[in-house]
Amino acid sequence: MTRTLLTVICSTIDHMRQDPQTLRRRLSQFAGERGGYFSAAEALAAGYSYPAQHYHQRRGDWLRVERGIYRLADWPEAPDADLIRWTLWSRDQAVVSHDSALVVHEVGDVMPARIHLTVPPAFRAQTQSSAVIHRAELPSGDVETRVGFRVTDPERSILDVASIMEIDRLARVIEEAIQRGLTSPARLRQRSDAFGADAALGIERALRQVGG
Repeated sequence: MTRTLLTVICSTIDHMRQDPQTLRRRLSQFAGERGGYFSAAEALAAGYSYPAQHYHQRRGDWLRVERGIYRLADWPEAPDADLIRWTLWSRDQAVVSHDSALVVHEVGDVMPARIHLTVPPAFRAQTQSSAVIHRAELPSGDVETRVGFRVTDPERSILDVASIMEIDRLARVIEEAIQRGLTSPARLRQRSDAFGADAALGIERALRQVGG
């Protein structure tokens, strides 16, 4: 018997000796905060060895979403499952932002072809064709927490797209956000300079268009 096979068998036996309900309860604490999703690292922290993880996947208890990411099979699909998966992919470092954040807040008629994420400047990961990665240090006050992911608040999201969005579309986004009390012309003008001259100009042109 090879050492690798012996290690797998011993690890599996050790897992089986632990109380299944206790292990499940620990894992549910992680998964419950993410709509049933969890990472291999979180499963390991809950007490499931890697051989045990493969066992539960083969048995159908866990659904493998992608490498290192699972969902409990008996949990319903979360409404924002794609955003939760990206959060797990980033090891909790990514924040949904820009156009994607506006979709979360249901402001305007934005429909981005790719998801937009803001990550810390030091974040390192392989380039993803289905994601647009922005790098910035986000103040905690600009971020909201949802079930399983974080997202920039409406005002920050508007400011992030102010320099790149068409003025007509930006005006509709701003008008709707103001009507819903999510921001105000004064706050947008006050903050826009910190996002650069192009962003400040975009905000001013859009506000003029909506009569702000």
